[in-house]
Amino acid sequence: MKILTEHRPLLRAVTHAQGVVERRNTLPALANILIDARDKALRITATDTDIEIIETVPDAQISKPGAAMADARMFYEIIRKSPEGSQIEIEHDEKNDNLSIKVGRSRFHLRSLNSENFPAISDEKLPHRFVIGAEELRRLINKTRFIIPNEETRHYINGMYIHRKEIDGVEKMRAAVTDGHRLACISLALPSGAEKIPGVIIPRKTINELQKLLEGAEEDVTCWVSENKCRFELDGVVMTSKLIDGTFPDYERVIPADNDRSLTVNGKAFSEAVDRVSTITSEKSRAVKLALESNLLRVSANNMDGEDAQEDVSANYSAEKMEIGFNGNYLLEISNACDGEDSAFLLKDPGSPAIIRDSEDEEVLYILMPMRI
Repeated sequence: MKILTEHRPLLRAVTHAQGVVERRNTLPALANILIDARDKALRITATDTDIEIIETVPDAQISKPGAAMADARMFYEIIRKSPEGSQIEIEHDEKNDNLSIKVGRSRFHLRSLNSENFPAISDEKLPHRFVIGAEELRRLINKTRFIIPNEETRHYINGMYIHRKEIDGVEKMRAAVTDGHRLACISLALPSGAEKIPGVIIPRKTINELQKLLEGAEEDVTCWVSENKCRFELDGVVMTSKLIDGTFPDYERVIPADNDRSLTVNGKAFSEAVDRVSTITSEKSRAVKLALESNLLRVSANNMDGEDAQEDVSANYSAEKMEIGFNGNYLLEISNACDGEDSAFLLKDPGSPAIIRDSEDEEVLYILMPMRI
């Protein structure tokens, strides 16, 4: 194998690939990426056996086709540290299983494993295919992914639940995530081809890697789904992932139907106040108290040393006086995910979950459990 390629597209592909590779693994091949220069195209592949990413590097010059493996982290660092705009020559010596990399005056020689031993996820066809805009998919992920937990026992909540949902007589696609303390769900128009998709749980790592692929993307994303796998294709990249095997919780049960106390507050002023008073809270207890009275919200916190902080924020509130506590970090994360100028809270009492909505996006809904204060 012998190829010549530009620095920028190769770095992009290797950056995406090394994000999939796990630092700790049992198979030596899983610490490697596959550099495949066959069929008149250069492809970079990585897998952890649950996720596989294949990216085509455009305009690579292949003078000798072939394939080789290279240590993912080392190869990435070599390409990352190479000068912007440089040309990179990669050559594989099949006889000695040696991979040479030439960049300007720099020369690297790496050990290479037999490419035939590279593990790959099956390239089986997935039955349900639909297309979604990159901006829509990016919005869906950015509004929810910060809540996805990494639980050891309840593995079935370690992902995003994508399913069809009829809302006001209209079939929509909905994404839901929960960590047991918070719930986020967002709905969007059901894409053509998604009319029969099963409800699937896409793993946390897959969602995070997909978010990286979507950075700056403008074109549509082609998606495939089966009962146990999903696949995304955009801008020369194909990512295939196994799904989480399990049943997502019946999240609709925790969405309150009788929260009748309405609070509207400027989102920026609110999040800044929460951030400031949270300064004195400990890592163990991030409790922040919200005291509501007519057109005023008092945000306060204290700690075990008797220290306290408070800040008043103008608000639209006309119901009875009320005090309720929340985790300050959770409030900040939800507030920062809202794009609208105002955030709207629907409350019932100090012991019941709150509904939080983004004034800019009526399709987004957050539920937050209170804390004892």
